[in-house]
Amino acid sequence: MTVAPHFSFKNETLHAEDVPLTTLARELGTPLYVYSRKALHDAWGAYSEAAKGRDVLVCFGMKANSNLAVLSEFHKLGSGFDIVSGGELARVLAVGGDPGKVVFSGVGKQAWEMRDALQAGVKCFNVESEAELELLAHVAAQMNKVAPVSLRVNPDVDAHTHPYISTGLKENKFGIAIEDAPAVYQRAAQLKSLEVVGVDCHIGSQITEVDPYLDALEKLLDLIDTLAAAGTHIKHLDLGGGIGIRYTDETPLTPKMLLDAVFERLEARGLGHLQIVLEPGRSLVGNAGVLLTQVQYLKHTEAKNFAIVDAAMNDLLRPTLYDAWHSVEQVGQAAENRPADAKTYDVVGPICESGDWLARDRKLDVQQGDLLAIMSAGAYAFTMASQYNTRPRPAEVMVDGSNYHVVRPRETLKSLFADEKPLP
Repeated sequence: MTVAPHFSFKNETLHAEDVPLTTLARELGTPLYVYSRKALHDAWGAYSEAAKGRDVLVCFGMKANSNLAVLSEFHKLGSGFDIVSGGELARVLAVGGDPGKVVFSGVGKQAWEMRDALQAGVKCFNVESEAELELLAHVAAQMNKVAPVSLRVNPDVDAHTHPYISTGLKENKFGIAIEDAPAVYQRAAQLKSLEVVGVDCHIGSQITEVDPYLDALEKLLDLIDTLAAAGTHIKHLDLGGGIGIRYTDETPLTPKMLLDAVFERLEARGLGHLQIVLEPGRSLVGNAGVLLTQVQYLKHTEAKNFAIVDAAMNDLLRPTLYDAWHSVEQVGQAAENRPADAKTYDVVGPICESGDWLARDRKLDVQQGDLLAIMSAGAYAFTMASQYNTRPRPAEVMVDGSNYHVVRPRETLKSLFADEKPLP
């Protein structure tokens, strides 16, 4: 495994930028989420460079990582935001984000969330059902506002990814079937409190090839032509997010590869005037973070060897939820220096579930007390974390060169039940 470039070995110790992870563990404890500020900037730079000279709005899919420090960095870099809840909108506003660069996605928007978004002035609601369209029109009319809308269209395209993160097939809960979209757009055009501004599509996550995007794009361009013939002219085409990252041996798609191919198709179809909206999440933050954990016990059985650590499935749910692979680095020993006869371990946590594992069948040369870094944990780690087994969620720390900043303190046991009350 090649360590992510912003997490590298120096003097035989794994560092986040210029800060040894041993220092962070000693001063802040474990488990601990560690992020690299430079990794965020470099990931953004790949999108910025690919979009140069083109009408592209990049909206960070903040469900991947919604820490205010992360959002603030992307806001300062010029990012918009893809939100899926009223709570995420509140976080965007808390860092001074521009509501006019916010797209509101999600299948279950509630009336209060619609009201907050209309009051803030979001760029667009990505509507996912006819029922939602009617409610949004009603809420907007009550507020004497006009809601900008696009329909999230389900193109029935296989993204060739894990079924739990595939969102563009007919059997998925997301979006409106593409064959039904013209009629729903016609209905939207009839509602005076709505303004049709775009077409939206999101086919899945951790996509590593361009073909699924292009398959969906062709269907969307046909739809746009159909809408234009009926008198509905859109302003933007939202292709969602989903570009994958390297967890192990993947060769990820780059933003430039995607945008070059998209704009080539747009120009060929005479639609080069459209603004393209992208909603990347994982590809901006996934490799910008690690979960730092300490080995508590080693347990050797006839069937398995276990490295029992202080992080658990409540800190990183992806392995047990998706059978996801995260590379494991020994903080004090690079992989190439591990002895050939190193034992094979499952890295597991203390939670009372057999599904509480972070990595399986890994060659490790570990002792009790050693530090491990669970790599590529910048996306869908803290945002999916829970307090299961009454476990306080870890702190989050942002490394900036040789400095670091605690951007969210570790929860305390007392804070977990401070608002609970026994019956009188």
